[in-house]
Amino acid sequence: MCRAGGTAEVSGDGGGFVPEKPCPGFCMNVPGLFQFAFLLRGVQTPSWTRWGLRKQQLSLPSVPLLQAARKRNSLNLLEISEADLEEQFVRGDGPGGQATNKTNNCVVLKHIPSGIVVKCHQTRSVEKNRKIAREILQEKVDLFYKGEDSDVFKEKKASEKQKQEKKRRAKENLERKKLFKEMQQLDKE
Repeated sequence: MCRAGGTAEVSGDGGGFVPEKPCPGFCMNVPGLFQFAFLLRGVQTPSWTRWGLRKQQLSLPSVPLLQAARKRNSLNLLEISEADLEEQFVRGDGPGGQATNKTNNCVVLKHIPSGIVVKCHQTRSVEKNRKIAREILQEKVDLFYKGEDSDVFKEKKASEKQKQEKKRRAKENLERKKLFKEMQQLDKE
């Protein structure tokens, strides 16, 4: 049941989305949404297209992406109020020529209480750059105030530890291979 009073349901017979009553917006209960998504997953292009050009029209992200998104949002970051921010739009730099040099789509965001400044020019869209800059600033402010107790810091430490462990294992494997080759050389002689 959606807020506007209409209801929508997904039929389990593979027929797709079947509304019970007209609904002013797209609304669906949670189990119905998963059934709907499952039905969409196998949608193919029409059979008259060339075999080599067939693709799935709509595919949902795989489970690891969903887990990563949930993990990212599960960080306990400090909230930043808009009153504490000073935002400026400046001209970007780098590759792109006239498209970058003449548009003010680079966002410079300053957190006034801490003095942390973030400059973001990752996309051509001002709105996307604003969003990305706020996410980066929120992580930096969290790290600034919480220090080693910050989730961002803990996540970074864990990834560094994994990298070191991976390097250590690779080094051990290399040594084992070297010893194995030496033993083979001795056996041949």
